[in-house]
Amino acid sequence: MKARTITLRLALLALGLAALASCATPTNVAYFQDAVNDTTLTPAKAQPIRLKPMDQISVIVNSRDPQVTAMFNLPYYTSRIGETQTLTSTAGTGSSLTTSNAISGYTVDANGYIDFPVIGPVRVADRTREQAAEHIKELLIESRQIKDPVVTVEFMNLGFSVLGEVNRPGRFKIDRDRFTILDAIGLAGDLTINGQREDVTLIRHDGKKDHVYKLNLLNTKQLYASPAFYIQQGDVIYVTPNEKRRRESTINGNNVRSSSFWISVGSLATSVALLIFRLK
Repeated sequence: MKARTITLRLALLALGLAALASCATPTNVAYFQDAVNDTTLTPAKAQPIRLKPMDQISVIVNSRDPQVTAMFNLPYYTSRIGETQTLTSTAGTGSSLTTSNAISGYTVDANGYIDFPVIGPVRVADRTREQAAEHIKELLIESRQIKDPVVTVEFMNLGFSVLGEVNRPGRFKIDRDRFTILDAIGLAGDLTINGQREDVTLIRHDGKKDHVYKLNLLNTKQLYASPAFYIQQGDVIYVTPNEKRRRESTINGNNVRSSSFWISVGSLATSVALLIFRLK
């Protein structure tokens, strides 16, 4: 009788372990776990995106005189299959193009300059979009060829990369000045269930050296206070895979941790216990 009791207890223990393994609830999936209702968050001071060598920008000049304005605007290009068309600049006429892909832009050279029509070399490196636009506007007024210019500078090739455990890894475009890590993750389709929310790495090159930042998406205050909360051009974001994903790189690496494995163990233990019980 004592042997039967021990056997039944072992079987029940195996089934209990299997149930616990299959019902375990992860605690590191939900973002912002420390956030409470009506919390006021203060992000780190936004570092405006400043132009660097090899960045591409579009510069559009508008004024009351479209003929004078046309001297300062590069032609627009539109591509079709087997055909390339050149369109006349429409600045100052009330019409515009809605896609930046059709605008011929400027590439900032190694010394930080662009070669602007009529004016010549203009230094734009280390300037924000607004500062570059204001600088070009001042130079246009100084040239006395245009009195009332309106200058617009837009980013063209500025982007960042997202790698690791996200649904859509790749390179994405920065389309505005204040672009956050949350915007970046959203463009990448969010983290997969196997991405470690508390271990996101951002690598940033400042022109001289690389800086590495560790981000924890579960900790709201730490995330918002990080210098990496706002994305800069050229940033690389890497989402670390969790232990389950790492084990998948080995043969049968997850079998011993899976709920189905423990259910099978429990079922086998129960069968063995019943067999022993009958033999007794």
